[in-house]
Amino acid sequence: KGGVLRRIIESGEIPNMIFCGPSGCGKTTLASIIAARTGKRLYRLNGTTASTSDIKGIIDDIGTLAAQNGILLYLDEIQYLNRKQQQTLLQFIENGDITLIASTADNPYFYVYNAILSRSTVFEFSPVPPEETAAAVKRAFSVMEKERGEDISVSDEVIRHISVSCGGDVRKAINAAELCVLAAGRDESGVLTVSPEIAAQVSQRSGMRYDRDGDMHYDILSAFQKSIRGSDENAALHYLARLLRADDLLSPCRRLLVIAAEDVGLAYPNAMAITKACVDSALQLGLPEARIPLAEAVILLSTAPKSNTAICAVDAALSDVDAGKAGDIPAHLKDTHYAGAESLGHGKGYVYPHSCPGRWCEQQYLPDNLMDRVYYEYGDNKTEQAAKKYWEEIKSKIK
Repeated sequence: KGGVLRRIIESGEIPNMIFCGPSGCGKTTLASIIAARTGKRLYRLNGTTASTSDIKGIIDDIGTLAAQNGILLYLDEIQYLNRKQQQTLLQFIENGDITLIASTADNPYFYVYNAILSRSTVFEFSPVPPEETAAAVKRAFSVMEKERGEDISVSDEVIRHISVSCGGDVRKAINAAELCVLAAGRDESGVLTVSPEIAAQVSQRSGMRYDRDGDMHYDILSAFQKSIRGSDENAALHYLARLLRADDLLSPCRRLLVIAAEDVGLAYPNAMAITKACVDSALQLGLPEARIPLAEAVILLSTAPKSNTAICAVDAALSDVDAGKAGDIPAHLKDTHYAGAESLGHGKGYVYPHSCPGRWCEQQYLPDNLMDRVYYEYGDNKTEQAAKKYWEEIKSKIK
């Protein structure tokens, strides 16, 4: 109550809307409620099966007695309509003949035609929390009692387990409740009884939300890396577990190698070698044993000191190159391993650092237009500060 969407619906002036969010969180149900309140003729299409002729059939009803109060089109899975099909609707959405409510479990900004997006308001739906799902589960058992004409014994533990394990998908929770009743046994008095063990077996993996090529995949990986970057090993292990429970071994392996270089970096250079060893071991072992070396890598990287100086340095260098600031390589650094190089002045004046005290000498390495450019800034961790101190001492003595 009091929310923006609620107030819009109560106003009776329904704009074009796109509902995005995971399955089982009420997108279709809400569209039906809106249609009932507006008095408009409701048409339903599913993007997986709808054809262009289906869309044109709805358009043909505009202005007829069948849709005298206007048309409300609920388009489920809009991401499966191609560009031409979406464009067919555009004119009628724009002039108000059709009010569109579309839903998608994918990111609408990736899959919905921009012209439709610009004429619609996007509302993001979240998974339903367990305490709210519990009400739907209780109602499901109550409905089945009436349908079967007999009492069903269900404990609070069963309802709680189903509500938590469904992952915020109410449809999945209701299906789990139905399966529990079908699998239930009878107690000594003949009452149909759903035990916690049955609930656990029915919903053991139902809480997993994972789409290997979709938003959820990248959201989990993003949370995984940010948890390690933030040195929260417990959160990182949680997201690792979600990846592994989805039988995704390759994604955490690749991401751990990135994290070792990007987030731990020069603060603990050995982290890369250790992480690589853990990843190689995991790939050779396979699941379920792979979880052990991966957990080792996750905890190591989470608790290690952090430095992003390497990625900042190389990105700064790439930025200059992309901006056309390459410049000519100083002549004394150019290759001399071919006839005629000496006559071109290549290599002339080059000083071999290994022949100098401290194996360092002052000479120009960057092109003239970048000779004072600094890409790498030492981090404030122990390892990089030790390296900084080492070179400051050598350079101060020679200068």
